[in-house]
Amino acid sequence: VTGVPKKVPELMETRVGGGTIEQRLEYAKSLLGKEINIDQFAKDGSIVDVSAITKGKGFQGAVKRWGVKLLTHKNSKHRRMIGNLGPKRPGYVRPTVPQSGQMGYHQRTEFNKRVLKIGEEGEEVTPKGGFLNYGNVRNGYILIHGSVPGPTKRLIRLRDPVRPSGTVLKEAPNLVYVSTQSKQGA
Repeated sequence: VTGVPKKVPELMETRVGGGTIEQRLEYAKSLLGKEINIDQFAKDGSIVDVSAITKGKGFQGAVKRWGVKLLTHKNSKHRRMIGNLGPKRPGYVRPTVPQSGQMGYHQRTEFNKRVLKIGEEGEEVTPKGGFLNYGNVRNGYILIHGSVPGPTKRLIRLRDPVRPSGTVLKEAPNLVYVSTQSKQGA
């Protein structure tokens, strides 16, 4: 039960690694229909990779999408477009030319995020009035150091790091304070 009511469950596929194909198949069959918790592959202080679909911004122009400069105030017709699409030869537009198009709603993976805490009681971290656009945390939770792609309600995927950094903590980090003050100004 989450703070986000949904009619359709979130579905995803994930790879099962290790051993031969037969061993992987048997392991996958043993997991079929069971819930896989974060406790089974991560603990406080460990490193994980976080994958999600980013926040969607819709169809945006070159200035917002790529950060190109505005043309001068004397420019005819448009200021928020690029000066040109490239040279005469080669006779096509290079893919590196900044143009307008879809911005956001792309799958992105953030590597090597530190797990600060894994907990069961959501009241420990829920601010007064709940999280904006989410509500109160009613189930288990995970605190991650750093940014996570996507909006508040979107499903994120956690995995073991594919390129782990050299910093491995010997013990779990000691969290001194988690703010539960309202994030909505009240």
